[in-house]
Amino acid sequence: MRTEFVRYGLSKQQRLIGALQILGAFGLSFGFVYLPILGIVSAIGLSLLMILGFGVRLKIKDSVVQSAPSIIYAIINAYIAIALLKSL
Repeated sequence: MRTEFVRYGLSKQQRLIGALQILGAFGLSFGFVYLPILGIVSAIGLSLLMILGFGVRLKIKDSVVQSAPSIIYAIINAYIAIALLKSL
């Protein structure tokens, strides 16, 4: 993963991005069970991270196949946020 972050030009932000992803995952899990608003915020945050990741992939001129997972995960997280919002 370190070599990928260097390739993306984000080696200095690697720990921050990793921490945000882990916090998002915990928030999403906790939000499903106990606090839906936390799940919504976490899903939106993870979706934004994935959209930014997609932008980075476009910037470094990766192929569509290489870029596809980030936009797919962004869509999934947006769907989760909307579904949780409707369940309130």
